[in-house]
Amino acid sequence: MTVVVMGIPAVRGKRPALDGRPDTPHLVDRFGRVARDLRVSITEKCSLRCTYCMPEEGLPAIPADELLSAEEIVRVVTLAVRELGVREVRFTGGEPLMRRDLEQIVAGCRAELPTTPLAMTTNAVGLEHRAAGLARAGLNRVNVSLDTVDRAGFARLTRRDRLGSVLAGIRAARRAGLAPVKVNAVLMRETLSGAPDLLRWCLDEGCELRFIEEMPLDADHEWARANMVTAAELLDVLTARFTLAEIGRDDPAAPAESWLVDGGPATVGIIASVTRKFCGDCDRTRLTADGMIRSCLFSDQEYDLRTPLRAGVGDDELATLWRGAMWNKWAGHGIDAAGFVPPERTMGAIGG
Repeated sequence: MTVVVMGIPAVRGKRPALDGRPDTPHLVDRFGRVARDLRVSITEKCSLRCTYCMPEEGLPAIPADELLSAEEIVRVVTLAVRELGVREVRFTGGEPLMRRDLEQIVAGCRAELPTTPLAMTTNAVGLEHRAAGLARAGLNRVNVSLDTVDRAGFARLTRRDRLGSVLAGIRAARRAGLAPVKVNAVLMRETLSGAPDLLRWCLDEGCELRFIEEMPLDADHEWARANMVTAAELLDVLTARFTLAEIGRDDPAAPAESWLVDGGPATVGIIASVTRKFCGDCDRTRLTADGMIRSCLFSDQEYDLRTPLRAGVGDDELATLWRGAMWNKWAGHGIDAAGFVPPERTMGAIGG
């Protein structure tokens, strides 16, 4: 057992067991799930300090030589798609716009993978200046984290007065063709009353809004099940202003359940990670900014891909390690279990 050098401990395995694994190149696990959606964190740095994600002072810095380089990220993403059956890739952080070489990363992946969907989760601060370049590099779309369109509320929640930059970034993304623009809002007590205003703004701007139940991934470890806003509470607030008709999920692995708004065609989604968990259909695999494979947001078990990558091992060995990591994936996040313990890494350190 070792300690992660960023003040965020985790259990790191040397080589995962493959006992009983079927002979398939894909990222299967013991419960029959297949990981096809890759989330790649490329930095721990962020331009905001959202209370449910980051401590006020930010996360401890990862030493530059421990971050995967642009070339290493391109190699790993290419391996995941060509050898492991990954079908879509999303770059996350921290905040991916904090990487100056983000366009280089996107362009490198696009050159190797001409048809693979490439997306990014971002807070959109500064996106207005880079959206067009990212689109030229080969990025297909963005998910923007935005919890409120009230400026004072935004400043309190993020500890930064940058709402104007976020809204400008969303509009720039749409102009650049990074569509559809999806807006992700974490459900919080302090923003619940403004949820209809956020939905109205997204409808007017042509964005797809999805609300997310808050999960125990905050840096200050203050999450409590009794205090969280549930999907049911949100629906009560939204239906006071809008007519909603439930659609459900087109894809079982999709995290969001959808509702038609006022007869459509616009929809609103709810990702009820806690009260309507979808672990049984999860299809995600994750790579942290320092090169660790994680099979689940809530598992502290990580497998080091960076060290063998830099030791010069071949793609076959890297692929075998990754397959083993996913073969040992948990059945579910276990939030409802009496002995549940949140992971040591927070959302900002794992990648959304």
